[in-house]
This record gives sequence, structure tokens and C-alpha cells, in this order.
Amino acid sequence: MRLLIVEDDIALCQLWGRHLARAGHEVTLCHDGRRAIDLLCVTGYDVIVLDLVLSSGSALGVAEYAEVRQPEAKVMFVTNTTFFSDGSIFALNGNACAYLPTDTLPEDLAAMVEHHGR
Repeated sequence: MRLLIVEDDIALCQLWGRHLARAGHEVTLCHDGRRAIDLLCVTGYDVIVLDLVLSSGSALGVAEYAEVRQPEAKVMFVTNTTFFSDGSIFALNGNACAYLPTDTLPEDLAAMVEHHGR
């Protein structure tokens, strides 16, 4: 499975990436929204793990671009805020399949990736 992780916390991004790579997935790490859109232009992904609060670029912009460019890709939103905790994120993006806190354990994130990516 091909995964894109868009997370500006580099340590967290690397932790998730290592864990998912050990599970046998091809993982691309990205730390800002603009670069994520560049990657979506040239590479197809099965799952995109996307932090809702990026310091550079718009997470919703990335999700919208993925919805148009790669409609089969599943977007798993992660956040450390309660914004969208009402589930409204699923109405905003057709690719949205999960909404998780950023402190989700890597093994739980991997299980969610497996579930939604197949």
C-alpha cells in the first residue's frame, strides 16, 4: 500500500512513517501542505494521513485536491484539537474515512490504515 503522511511535527511524522514502513507499506513523509499537493500531482496514494492543523499550507486544501486528483485515496485526518469533533469533516471531504487524535498509538494508526486502505 502506498501512503502519504502530511504532518508538520517531524518527530511524529517519522515515528508514524517508520511504524507503517515496518508493516510493509511504501511511505512518503511530507511536512507541509504545498509539498503534499506537489506529491499528489506525480504519485498515486492509497491512504493519506493528514494533520488538520498544518503550520504551512492548508490541510483542507490538500484534502480537496486529493478528492479531485485521486478520488480513490482515503484521507485519515489527525488533529490535536477538538475542531470538527462533531464529525462535520466527513461532510466537507468525500475522501475522509477517519478522524483521529494525534496521540493515537502508531499500532492503532497502522490498524486504521490497513482497514481503510484495502
